[in-house]
Amino acid sequence: KKRIESTVLSIKTIGQMYCVDGDLLARQYKQHISGFEDWELRDTAEEYVLFPENIGTHLSIDETCLSHDELYTIVTNKAFRGKKGSLVAMVKGTKAEVVIDVLRKISAGKRSLVKEVTLDLSPSMQLIVKRSFPCAIQVSDRFHVQKLLGEALEEIRIKHRWEAIEAENERIKLERSQKRQYTPKTYENGETRRQLLARSKHLLLMHCSKWSEVQQKRAEVLFRLYPDIKECYDRYLELVQIYNLRINDRPTLMTKLARWYDRVYKMKLKCFNTVLQTFMNNYQTILNYFDNRSTNASAESFNAKVKAFRAQFRGVRDIPFFIFRLAKIFA
Repeated sequence: KKRIESTVLSIKTIGQMYCVDGDLLARQYKQHISGFEDWELRDTAEEYVLFPENIGTHLSIDETCLSHDELYTIVTNKAFRGKKGSLVAMVKGTKAEVVIDVLRKISAGKRSLVKEVTLDLSPSMQLIVKRSFPCAIQVSDRFHVQKLLGEALEEIRIKHRWEAIEAENERIKLERSQKRQYTPKTYENGETRRQLLARSKHLLLMHCSKWSEVQQKRAEVLFRLYPDIKECYDRYLELVQIYNLRINDRPTLMTKLARWYDRVYKMKLKCFNTVLQTFMNNYQTILNYFDNRSTNASAESFNAKVKAFRAQFRGVRDIPFFIFRLAKIFA
């Protein structure tokens, strides 16, 4: 039984191996062997499952998709590191009021024990944590902040790429009108401007210390042609360096973040205005990261396990049974 529970979609395969009808074995497992029919949370499983006994002092909250864009809000306990006992709650949807009502089914005494909750930059998640765990400190995940800055940098690269494509098409049209063959200009790394911008996507999201020799040459040409991309990339690295500082002195960190903010503000780039506004709206929760260096990596890891579980199912047709099997492993 334990071996079958740890096998996701291999029940039919096991049946075939032993010359047993796979569909019949799958039904027998669901209806008799697994214990799903007697599960006390079966009736509410599609809407929510709750495991108050798994609550701890340090939690993570995030959302994941099961099937057909069906989002579920998942609360996990970091202490169990994505193993048995880590699942605290799983609620259908991300609407704050619905999730709050479910989490309040946990006694106020247990909820007051929560000291810290890591989350993304979603206002809905922040409201859920504020109302459900009033004594907990909220910590904005550093990687979501860096990702937001990376997306702004990507927007600038894409803008220049479209401009390069348009310029190249105009040049081709002009050369053809004069019955000449168009030959694009290549730079010292052997790439055209259009290729350069297309192939720079990944290097701009990496630390320069991790670039390969090819990427280094590409970056040299890119930054020479587009100084604004270089300036944006420098600001991205500065934020990463601030996050990597191993100091707990709040005034020093606040000063460094304020100087970084001022440098970004002076760039006067439209896409970075959104980054700055988000930064200001979440300034305190971003700063809370430096207390314990807590991230939402445990929630992201749990989501990855759920997605891998779902992938082996080739989609989720029976949501209550799928959640039952998740609960068997992680709750």
